Amino acid sequence: MRIVFDFGGVVFRWHPASFLARIWPHRIETLEQGAAAAAVFFQNYGGDWGLFDQGLIGADEVVRRISARTGWPLGDVAAVVRAVPDELMLIPATAVLIRDLRAAGHTLHFLSNMPEPYAAHLAKAHPLAEWFESGVFSSHVKQIKPSAEIFAIAERRFGVPPQELLFLDDHPANIDAALSRDWQAFLFTDAASARRELVSRRLLGA
Repeated sequence: MRIVFDFGGVVFRWHPASFLARIWPHRIETLEQGAAAAAVFFQNYGGDWGLFDQGLIGADEVVRRISARTGWPLGDVAAVVRAVPDELMLIPATAVLIRDLRAAGHTLHFLSNMPEPYAAHLAKAHPLAEWFESGVFSSHVKQIKPSAEIFAIAERRFGVPPQELLFLDDHPANIDAALSRDWQAFLFTDAASARRELVSRRLLGA
């Protein structure tokens, strides 16, 4: 079994509501306000941000588009875009899970919607080539989850039948897309519950 990890919210911290509250204390006072602002800012990772994820526009252009669409000042929007790498901190419990899966002899891959600047940051800041045999960043292939195209690209790159891939992702639409292509998959909520699921599938010891 090959195990495929999403990155944001799974391997690396990504909590847009608290992230925006931290970056925009002058605008956001509660997590509820942060969640509402995140829905507008990131458009559920479609729209402007989806183009950024696909590598079809760069950081300056996504800032310009979000500011024009929302009326938020360019400087405020740019501050968010600049701060994303600091938000993407390694989740310690997932790092342990990766270590234990590799120690158990499993081959790991990644499949991540990630704009080019952040993909470059993660590759520089962490030993991705040590943890994962291979991976797909959306911005490198100009496709994003949950499109069928990026899963097809991943299947070719990972070099095994889809039935031999087990996908961990924190977005239900991405899990559904993987299952529709005959991958195995389950929704990631936290590392502890993921570990229990992997134990139940006899991929890790209890």
